[in-house]
Amino acid sequence: MNKGQFVKALSAELGVSQKMADDALNAVLDLVQKTLKKGDSVVFTGFGSFVVRKREAREGRNPQTGASLKIPARKVPAFKAGRTLKDAVR
Repeated sequence: MNKGQFVKALSAELGVSQKMADDALNAVLDLVQKTLKKGDSVVFTGFGSFVVRKREAREGRNPQTGASLKIPARKVPAFKAGRTLKDAVR
């Protein structure tokens, strides 16, 4: 399911226009992004958690030349599914 299909299904589920459903979805996604950017996590109990994980600096290799290079440390977004979501998928 892509974003357009999701918006269409959300609008049907809520009984609102697709524009309103799209605006609501964009607002939720923006809030999650802003919260993660601050370094905080977003937890939807039962559904899952969006968190920021830290990756340490490490050595890597260029696959074309075989030369080693340093990969800098960075922060990456991650999602951990909650129990309710895991049980629903099983």
